[in-house]
Amino acid sequence: MLDMFDLSGRVAVVTGSAQGMGRAMALALAEAGADIVLLDRNAAGIEATAHAISAMGRKALPLGGDVTDTDHIDGVFATVDKEFGRVDILGNVAGEAKAGPAEAMALSDIRATFHNLVISRYYTCQHAGRRMLAQGRGSIMSIGSISGVNSLGREQSVYGMAMAAVIQMTRELSTEWAGRGVRVNCILPAQVLGANGLGPRMEADPWLRDTFLRGIPAGRFGQPDDIKGLSIWLASDSASWITGAIIPMDGGNTAMNAGGGLLAPIMEKHLSKK
Repeated sequence: MLDMFDLSGRVAVVTGSAQGMGRAMALALAEAGADIVLLDRNAAGIEATAHAISAMGRKALPLGGDVTDTDHIDGVFATVDKEFGRVDILGNVAGEAKAGPAEAMALSDIRATFHNLVISRYYTCQHAGRRMLAQGRGSIMSIGSISGVNSLGREQSVYGMAMAAVIQMTRELSTEWAGRGVRVNCILPAQVLGANGLGPRMEADPWLRDTFLRGIPAGRFGQPDDIKGLSIWLASDSASWITGAIIPMDGGNTAMNAGGGLLAPIMEKHLSKK
């Protein structure tokens, strides 16, 4: 039965794998047997991740660079073709967004957010998808956000719009490719502590920490390792009939208050005092 989770002989490309959920996903897939191609701007970080993977006896190929650079992505997949000759798993984790009041968002920040979260991920999916379609099998996992299905009311309108696009991208690609063996799914985290700046923000504003925590019935924030089991499952044969799924990883947040329904008025009141 556990053979269904075995990823031995498979090759995974994971973006944002120097820290946080990207690193946790890469380590989890390696623990299940996969060889890993690591992408991140943090060269030292992916070298450290690669070292940890190599210690497991798996192959690790750290490739630095910015995933928003399409020429770099072209080069990455050319290298993958040369070194491995296949791509079985893609983890779309890397992505940044600009935040601020909707009435004040600069067009340059809007464009940068969409290029980072949507266009670069779609382009990476295209590269991986072509190879997976030729193989007749593959699994793509993108990290979305609960803000892609609900407004969180905290000056992140552009981020929410971009994450909604990632969710729809998942639905479109999964529908188009499912009959050809390629599965595409999306994971929606709530607040996950890690190298994303959330921890320092909450330390600077305990009120913000308490507000976020009230929206999580599980009573704790997410940790990067929370993505490990879900990553292995979605990548493996045990999820062979799972595609187009939009899966919350949120400690019950969306079930309790639709992501931000109770938070929005509280946040608005707090922001009006600043």
